[in-house]
Order: sequence, then C-alpha cells, then structure tokens
Amino acid sequence: MIRWGEEKRQADPGFFCRKVVEGVAQPVWLVSDTRRPSDIQWFREVYGAVTQTVRVMASEQSRQQRGWVFTQGVDDAESECGLDDFGDFDWVIENHDEEQRLEGQLQNLLAFVHSRL
Repeated sequence: MIRWGEEKRQADPGFFCRKVVEGVAQPVWLVSDTRRPSDIQWFREVYGAVTQTVRVMASEQSRQQRGWVFTQGVDDAESECGLDDFGDFDWVIENHDEEQRLEGQLQNLLAFVHSRL
C-alpha cells in the first residue's frame, strides 16, 4: 500500500489531496493526515491564506505508554517522518499526558475554526 501511494505521489504530488476535496465545498477544512511537505504545499497553493496547518506531537515516552512500539521501516519511513523537519506550522498541539493542557490547546483551535465560519 505504501509503495502504491509513493508511486502515485511521485507521478502527481496532489493526487491524494484532490481526492479528499473532490466534489465537496466546506467553509473550513481540517485535514488530519497530511504526511509530506507537498501535501501542505498543495493546500496552500489551492486554498491560499485560509490554509492552517496543525501539528500534533507526543513524546516518545507518552506514545510508548499508550502501547506504541517502534517498527523499523515503518515508523522511520517518509510517510511517518516527512513533516518532522517542517517548521512552519500554524498550530502545534502537544498531546503528552497533560489532559488539561491538551484541552486548552484544542479549545483555542476550535475557537479559531468557529471564528472562520
């Protein structure tokens, strides 16, 4: 599946992005699974200044406490790490073990979205 997706992206970097928005009009788009800078670039080119990027981060320790186990060849692949060095996110949500902090961050994001409706 990953290989097929990589082939599609190499041939057309906007392939999957267009599939997501095809035939649908929304006042706000929250795209939860961009994987590469080309995905973000596509949304910025098509939707311009209304594009907001959100990075959700969790420490390795938090992830392990939730049952995550590193799998070489999967967790270090571009599909999982392609945005690790992308530093231009509009929002960074920290999903560690601090529920109140997470809730506050999500409330801020939600308020922003509501302000754009």
